[in-house]
Amino acid sequence: MASTFSFDIVSDFDRQELVNAIDQVNRDVNSRYDLKDTKTEVELGEQSITVSTDSEFTLESVHNILREKAAKRNLSQKIFEFGKVESASGNRVRQEIKLQKGISQEIAKQISKLIRDEFKKIQASIQGDAVRVSAKSKDELQTVIQRLKQEDYPVALQFTNYR
Repeated sequence: MASTFSFDIVSDFDRQELVNAIDQVNRDVNSRYDLKDTKTEVELGEQSITVSTDSEFTLESVHNILREKAAKRNLSQKIFEFGKVESASGNRVRQEIKLQKGISQEIAKQISKLIRDEFKKIQASIQGDAVRVSAKSKDELQTVIQRLKQEDYPVALQFTNYR
């Protein structure tokens, strides 16, 4: 009866929820009086969102709408990595917002070090852009999850494949 239990720590987001959030942002931008004539475009690419608008002020408004719609759809604010604002043709501004997905090697090492240092009976192994955590008891795994939720990593963490 020496079975082990495990779960994976990943950083991911629901793509369909993001698509819905972007649709809502576009609808909001087209219907809001202060943004109606700005010819603002919010486009979702494979790994980024591109915002094109007429000024940095309206860009800030679009950021606020995007954050609000994402939060309502349970998308973490940490998936957005706002790039620098670039000038586009005709006095317009453009910004690329990269979408964070996966755990970098550096953060994975921080997570596994924390687990090794604080929990002696628990193993953590880095597997690509995820971290697998295994232990003999489910209670210990629950403790690890609670501990990791207290940390503030620059990526959104999810706990999957709990078995």
